[in-house]
Amino acid sequence: MKPSFRFIRKLTVLGVAAGALSLSCGAYAATKVVVGYQQIVGPFVSAIADGSFDKALQEVGYEVDWRQFSSAGDISSAFASRDVPVGVLGSTGITAAVTRGVDMQLFWILDNIGKSEALIARNGSGIEKPKDLVGKKVGVPFVSTSHFHLLLALNDIWRIKANDVQILNMQPPQIVAAWQRGDIDAAYVWPPALTEIMKTGKEITNSEEIGAKTVPTFDGIVVDKAWAAKNPKFMAAFTEVLAKSYQGFDARKGSLTPDSPEIKGIVKMIGGTPADIVSAMNLLLFPDVKEQASNVWLGGGAQGGAAKALTASATFLKAQRQINAPLGDYTPFVTSSFADEAAKTVK
Repeated sequence: MKPSFRFIRKLTVLGVAAGALSLSCGAYAATKVVVGYQQIVGPFVSAIADGSFDKALQEVGYEVDWRQFSSAGDISSAFASRDVPVGVLGSTGITAAVTRGVDMQLFWILDNIGKSEALIARNGSGIEKPKDLVGKKVGVPFVSTSHFHLLLALNDIWRIKANDVQILNMQPPQIVAAWQRGDIDAAYVWPPALTEIMKTGKEITNSEEIGAKTVPTFDGIVVDKAWAAKNPKFMAAFTEVLAKSYQGFDARKGSLTPDSPEIKGIVKMIGGTPADIVSAMNLLLFPDVKEQASNVWLGGGAQGGAAKALTASATFLKAQRQINAPLGDYTPFVTSSFADEAAKTVK
């Protein structure tokens, strides 16, 4: 069975809430560090597979226990066990956690979700353009980044009232089944469900297009702020490996094949077929260290891309009754300091 490349879109926000409150409360071993990751693709996972992280971190006195989790909720539960100071979360999950009081910081953008989430209209549905969505049935996993971008597109770009569209809460397997029965007219989802429905559908828009007009959605790496302050050598070495791994990757990802070492490494870490990994990776965008540190993402304070994305996500989560109220300022939970330093080491 092929794995579900969810790219952390199925964000178990309530699970994040339950586990995240304990994130900054525990004590961590000085040399052994558990880093939580998920079934994502890209240079981060391939650098785990080829030993780049292990080598660099061992040189500064750390041993990493790479631990794969199946969802954001699982990672947050591991945070609650007080042995995971570094982990992978999607933008909506990060927002939920910090809004509830977790003193974590986003320090690296793993990927801009880009074209890996898209709104697809089923052939024969009569949907050729956004305005045709009025009165139609659209499946989407609620409280996900897909749901977030669908509502942003309706309200802020197309000026369509969400209530004028029949938006149905469906998980990816349910979307595929409903699609094949003809029960829904369109869906906003990610691979592998996206790959399946594209066979008999037409793309209306995707998260790269919506993000460029509003705010992007992304997967990122977060760290407990207090832990990071106590472990500067780890943070410097870890981010330097990220910087080197991401340098030029977006430009050359199109030339990767199922036989490329990077692809084989990702398969080794998360399973799946090489062809599926290649396909999935080409739907994502991977910002290099200079872009990471700029106001496009981590830099720029309140005007930075990541901070604005968290702010917008908080409004969405409040509307979905996942948080009581947004914070007044999300900039304390985003830092470009580690990327700034790492940028000095990459030519």
